[in-house]
Amino acid sequence: MLLALLSALGNGMASVLQRRAAMDQVREERGAPGPKRNLLRLARLLRRRYWLAGLAAMMVSAAAQVGALAVGRLSVVQPLLVSELLFTLVVGSLVFRHRPDGRTWLSFVMLAAGLALFLVAADPSHGETTAQNGEWLPVGVVVAVAVCALIAGAHALRGPPRAVALGSATAACFACTAALIKELTGRFSGGVAAVFTDWPLYAVCAVGLLSFLLLQSTLRAGTLAASQPALTLGDALVSIALGWVLFGERVELGLRIVPEVAGILLMAAGIVGLTRSPAMCGGWDQAVPEPPRQSGTPLPGRPRHPDGGEGTP
Repeated sequence: MLLALLSALGNGMASVLQRRAAMDQVREERGAPGPKRNLLRLARLLRRRYWLAGLAAMMVSAAAQVGALAVGRLSVVQPLLVSELLFTLVVGSLVFRHRPDGRTWLSFVMLAAGLALFLVAADPSHGETTAQNGEWLPVGVVVAVAVCALIAGAHALRGPPRAVALGSATAACFACTAALIKELTGRFSGGVAAVFTDWPLYAVCAVGLLSFLLLQSTLRAGTLAASQPALTLGDALVSIALGWVLFGERVELGLRIVPEVAGILLMAAGIVGLTRSPAMCGGWDQAVPEPPRQSGTPLPGRPRHPDGGEGTP
């Protein structure tokens, strides 16, 4: 659980910092979009300190996630990553210099309470460390079709709906990456040679790279208020499904379905409140207030006129 929460903190920091870099780039660069220009934009991001800091946070998050999945259940570790919304709010309020209001905090409390209620009621069971032979192929096809459909639908949308569609596609890829990591860690007992000669390692690299590229598109498509809930909750729900199908992790049903549904509804209420919160919409993560300029000291190379104005250097 501690490793999962550390991973959530890293994810939240990465989203905020890379969103800041993306918005700085949007303000500085103008021009018609296109595949070549998008590649150039991605290359220029490598020189931005906020983006590099976000990349470092993402690497810490990935390492903590691998450790958590090696010793924990997929259907527990991934839902705990929903807590990255809280970390996103805290880090975002510092980076974008906007203080959240009480309504925003209430929404996150509802979201956290719903998550806790669902996990306690569902009580996911331990499953197998690896999937059965032949199960990965049909599951991979279903996930690939769903991701392609979401990406195709996103091209026809604009604004928040586009961010939600891309965020959902990214979430499915993240959940699939987590399941592949669990499959990979379950094969560590076979030795180093077996790890490097078997398919899970290379599948993790390929799907992880796709997730990374989709995340960059998601961050540019809309505000964090639209994309982040789809990213985190989508990841949690798809991971629970993959844990059940691939690794035999079961959730309690029967009478426990009542608190489980209540937890889901509470999480949904928190998400709705979050997306409507004044603190996280209307440019919360698009503009950074400029520091006030001291009027008493002229800028270097710009002499003052006798009337108090600044001359042209």
